[in-house]
Amino acid sequence: MTETNTLEIGAAYVRVSTDDQTELSPDAQIRLILEAAKADGYVIPKDYIFIESRGISGRKADNRPEFQRMIATAKSQTPAPFKRLYLWKFSRFARNQDESTFYKSILRKKCGVEIKSVSEPIAEGMFGRLIETIIEWFDEYYSYNLSGEVKRGMQEKALRNGYQLVPPLGYNAVGEGRPFVIDDDKYQIVEYIFHAYRDGLDMTAITRECNRRGWLTRRGHPFERRTVLRILQNRFYAGTVEWNGYRFDGSHECRPSVTEIFDDCQERMAREYRPIQRREVSSCKHWLSGLLRCSICGASLSIHRDKNPNRTRFFQCWKYIKGFHKGSSSITEKYAVTAVLQSLEEIIGSGVIEFEHMEKKNDQLHSEEQILNDALARLEIKEARIRDAYENEIDTLEEYKANKERLANERENLIREYNNLRERYKAEDDTPPVEEVLARIKTVYDLICNPDIGDDVKGVAIRSVLKEIIWDRSKKEFTFHYYA
Repeated sequence: MTETNTLEIGAAYVRVSTDDQTELSPDAQIRLILEAAKADGYVIPKDYIFIESRGISGRKADNRPEFQRMIATAKSQTPAPFKRLYLWKFSRFARNQDESTFYKSILRKKCGVEIKSVSEPIAEGMFGRLIETIIEWFDEYYSYNLSGEVKRGMQEKALRNGYQLVPPLGYNAVGEGRPFVIDDDKYQIVEYIFHAYRDGLDMTAITRECNRRGWLTRRGHPFERRTVLRILQNRFYAGTVEWNGYRFDGSHECRPSVTEIFDDCQERMAREYRPIQRREVSSCKHWLSGLLRCSICGASLSIHRDKNPNRTRFFQCWKYIKGFHKGSSSITEKYAVTAVLQSLEEIIGSGVIEFEHMEKKNDQLHSEEQILNDALARLEIKEARIRDAYENEIDTLEEYKANKERLANERENLIREYNNLRERYKAEDDTPPVEEVLARIKTVYDLICNPDIGDDVKGVAIRSVLKEIIWDRSKKEFTFHYYA
């Protein structure tokens, strides 16, 4: 009879790239890995099968979420929850030798995790490590060489006037470098944008109308102002193909409905939009920035200056500016500041305030809760082990039932201990007295009224008593959410 505590837990990491025609599918890789693990006496629970989305590059570990989750899982406890990591090929782990060496060192030295390639078996010891390093060198060389070949191929295609960029809105690719063809349903969006801009609408208004009609961008997202700008600036609609510094007169279809007004639109943009001048960037543009919220969509109101230098600054919803919704939420800086000061003055004068109490964090409680949560997490692993042992016919049904009952009792004891802990640390009401809250608000009010205090300090001060301010322009109404 095999003891359940001799059962070894493994993990699998699967990544499928798009640059290898001999690549196995994720299902095929998992099948081979599970077969190899079973032969080695390992069981791989479903939670420890880490699969990247298809086509993710192996060059940068930061761009691979499942890889990072696998590393975090291995480091989550000591010893690691799995003893061996299975790969189909070492190149699945990384195609950057520096990162490969770094992360393998973490797994092997800090977590005690072995790493095994199913399709590239190597000997144990220093000779095996040498072979593994040679394989990594070859994989990195292959990756960089392939990148160079692809780039050279794209340059050659561009020199031959081939089409290889992503088709802009209103066009579809047909492959093999042939000219793109018009998509009539989408091209009407392009025609509307050019004609509306030529007829006097600004880009924000065009954006808002596109979203009102339910139109989507090439990538299937709602329109933004910058999307409209890029379409208006794209010379592809006038017959010119541009890619990575190469430019040629394309042979794709261009319709007069756009080409005849393309230059008119460029002239208007040249008149109205000058290059953005470099300016000093402040860490806090206004002490109310981020606190004011739009009542329509909940987004924050950002500070702006009117084109007319004689007019005052104003706050406006950033989503409205990008054309995501109708209904302006603008409010002048002076009106907003006056409303905040009046609210603070009313509270100080009346001595009455409604506020949300933010419960203080109990570090001792958090520490003991973490210990119990870790124990519950380890219990889940044990439960997965006995289930896998039974499903893989390592344990009998009687053994599985006995182990299941034992772990159920252990879980019940942990939950009981967790509830007792909460009762023991049941926080007394630590809501500060109203007098203390009023004193804080008075201090904040004095800081805001002081002209010698900068916006950074004022911003920190107001946030110590105010959680958010909702501005409803249709009702001309503010809602203040205080907290302490």
